[in-house]
Amino acid sequence: MTLPLPESDEALAARARDGERAAFDALVRRHKDGLFAFVRRYMGSAEEGYDVLQESFVSAWLALRRYDPERPFLPWLRTIALNKCRDSARRQKVRRLVMRAFLLEQPDIEPTTARQDQAREDEAALADRLARLDRAIAALPGLYKEPLLLTTVSGLSHKEAAEVLKTTPKAIEMRLARARQRLQAMLAQG
Repeated sequence: MTLPLPESDEALAARARDGERAAFDALVRRHKDGLFAFVRRYMGSAEEGYDVLQESFVSAWLALRRYDPERPFLPWLRTIALNKCRDSARRQKVRRLVMRAFLLEQPDIEPTTARQDQAREDEAALADRLARLDRAIAALPGLYKEPLLLTTVSGLSHKEAAEVLKTTPKAIEMRLARARQRLQAMLAQG
């Protein structure tokens, strides 16, 4: 007896688009790990990554009416996740500015940074190196971070990453080279 082939993402998305929640749940189960790896690295922490992952799937569910089942589902979903990462990064920047202003007005309050908190939590050398890498990737400008995560973490080809980012495969190649150079320099600084 042969097992039936798994249903394609596009077929599941079409069923979900017609209101079938179980089809969307199957898509979530299928893609949550890979998408989480992408957003965690973009955001620089697991906690923020979980928040963005949830926002991404909620937005995908709400936007299913606009999804074209003739087009590949996964790049569509990654584009939503990428936009949610960008939105979250902008909100974090505003929060940091507000917090700095607050701390300047409260001289008796000691400022703490996410890096200090993370350093306290990381006891093992391997965990520390991973945390440093995550922070370095998160600190990269989006121009370099996005192609790096799409190709390295999500496993897209240069052509597929170029489609998601609306650019050329050659531009992806150049941005990846620059991203790696910047990462090496940042990690060498300690």
